[in-house]
Amino acid sequence: MSGLPGSRTSLGPGEASHPQSPLDTRIRQPLTEARFQQLFGDTEQEPELPAEPRLLRLCGRWRQRARTCSWLGAWHLLQARLPPLRWLPQYRWRAWALGDAVAGVTVGVVHVPQGMAFALLTSVPPVFGLYTSFFPVLIYSLLGTGRHLSTGTFAVLSLMTGSAVERLVPEPVAGNLSGSEREQLDAQRVGVAAAVAFGSGALMLGMFVLQLGVLSIFLSEPVVKALTSGAALHVLVSQLPSLLGLSLPRQIGCFSLFKTLAAVLTALPQSSPAELTISALSLALLVPVKELNVRFRDRLPTPIPGEVVMVLLASVLCYTSSLDTRYNVQVVGLLPEGFPQPLLPSMVELPRILADSLPIALVAFAVSTSLASIYADKYNYTIDPNQELLAHGVSNLLSSLFSCFPNSATLATTSLLVDAGGNTQLAGLFSCMVVLSVLLWLGPFFYYLPKAVLACINISSMRQMFFQMQELPQLWHISRMDFAVWVVTWVAVVTLNVDLGLAVGVVFSMMTVVCRTQRVQFLALGLAEGTELYRPLRESHKLLQVPGLCILSYPTPLYFGTRGQFRRLLEWHLGLGEQGKDSPKPDGPSDAAAEPVRVVVLDFSGVTFVDAAGAREVAQLASRCQDAGIHLLLAQCNASVLETLARAGLLNRVTPEQLFVSVQDAAAHALERLVRDKSVRSGKQVLG
Repeated sequence: MSGLPGSRTSLGPGEASHPQSPLDTRIRQPLTEARFQQLFGDTEQEPELPAEPRLLRLCGRWRQRARTCSWLGAWHLLQARLPPLRWLPQYRWRAWALGDAVAGVTVGVVHVPQGMAFALLTSVPPVFGLYTSFFPVLIYSLLGTGRHLSTGTFAVLSLMTGSAVERLVPEPVAGNLSGSEREQLDAQRVGVAAAVAFGSGALMLGMFVLQLGVLSIFLSEPVVKALTSGAALHVLVSQLPSLLGLSLPRQIGCFSLFKTLAAVLTALPQSSPAELTISALSLALLVPVKELNVRFRDRLPTPIPGEVVMVLLASVLCYTSSLDTRYNVQVVGLLPEGFPQPLLPSMVELPRILADSLPIALVAFAVSTSLASIYADKYNYTIDPNQELLAHGVSNLLSSLFSCFPNSATLATTSLLVDAGGNTQLAGLFSCMVVLSVLLWLGPFFYYLPKAVLACINISSMRQMFFQMQELPQLWHISRMDFAVWVVTWVAVVTLNVDLGLAVGVVFSMMTVVCRTQRVQFLALGLAEGTELYRPLRESHKLLQVPGLCILSYPTPLYFGTRGQFRRLLEWHLGLGEQGKDSPKPDGPSDAAAEPVRVVVLDFSGVTFVDAAGAREVAQLASRCQDAGIHLLLAQCNASVLETLARAGLLNRVTPEQLFVSVQDAAAHALERLVRDKSVRSGKQVLG
């Protein structure tokens, strides 16, 4: 067969050759790693310097960076940290300004009722939801890299923060608080919520300093979607008392959803008919409007502001009918004008809220980064995960000084901004103007707004999260393992709580990755006839096998969790020890040749990393093969794997001539060795 690796062909007329070049023939000689580095590696090796302390090396690197610093480098760094310096000079005023203005005003109009509604989830007065819809949006517009991202209050974060607030500052059992006692309780709760925002912002800034933006990948898409979908169910159940006009203490901890349902069913005869009627009418308006906005988003010039219409109608109805005095309907009350004075959150609260700040920081960063990535891919630009950490960290940290609770990108308003024609972060400034006008001038108009309407706004805003369950059949079809991750995370979030559900989802997701690496089998390779390609034997019966030669590919990292399986499979394939002789046959290709293995080629192209345990296992394998008279060859080891294997003592058991750059080179060398050792009878036998 002319295509057999290692075979020679004569040069044609006019073809030049060079005696020192490995490419002077059509079929070259096998290349070892050492020979490849000699021919194609760096010709000039830098002289080895004497070892110096690690601290001195780090100082030397910093001095080198300081010497290379220039005004141009400082300007590039400033542009990276303040993205408007990069995109504002390229802003298309005629094409984008109108779209940003319309989208910003539309999102700002929605921020007002939604911010007050999510403040109720956080267990703080409604006006603090307006603060959280202003300061974080302004800061992200200056620091964020997501052009189509809308930040502010987010239901999942509000729910998680509300659980911490209720745990640390619970409602008195006696109830019926006086005005001053209610103000004192609200002030304590606002302080705890601001401390949670401060802690989560500080954690994100710490992650930015350590350049840990890559951590977002550990919250996989099934985990994030199951988390938000399960949290939406928590939001729905937590708003039932407000819908029915029941004054019930908020349930926290594990099984809080079921405790709330039991409390609502028990107190159902005491529900307020007036608030129940307001809730039914509000949902009857909000839900169809949401559906119309989704179905006719391409035909509508701008989405219908159903929340604003509902707020106006409910406020007018409550004012004209005196529902608050006649039927004791709970209303928002007076919204303070202006801004609160900057106040540093109490440092005493930080140790108590640290356990709550960490999952909130992770969820905020994961949701914001995934949303930003979706729209960045759609509109062909890139985001910087580390800069997003800085933007959201500063946003939460600074806004906490103005009594804001944790914030992030939001699903509903981001979709609304894109549908309304938003193009850049400039839309956030227009949104801030709308919220600012409410804080300065329009606040008194919301005095008679029933809180039941805010609860209905909370529920209707969960539409997208509820409909994420429609993706489950498709997820089952694509990957049943991801389907299992989605279901386990959702069940954990619903039955336990959001924090523990997130932890369970992340751990289970990582365990599925570990389990999949442990279920990988060795692939026995054979030569495809007429080519130099080696393919798994199970794929075809037309692959050539050579008696005495075994070529195995191991397509997974070799670490402490897979070293046992690695040893057992090799013992079976090579017939080493009692395990190889007596163990039942695993799933895999059958051996075509009854002759014992003389040469084994291990394809390590799929081994991305090796730890100390895995490296020692390979070194022990080399010793066992040497004792059994089996010639071991390694192919396609990457540099880091080779370095780890060398440190584990592999080069004391094998020579550099047993390390090859490809499977083809290793197989060609193996065939030459089998011919020399007379392991096959003739060249025809080698060819199959």
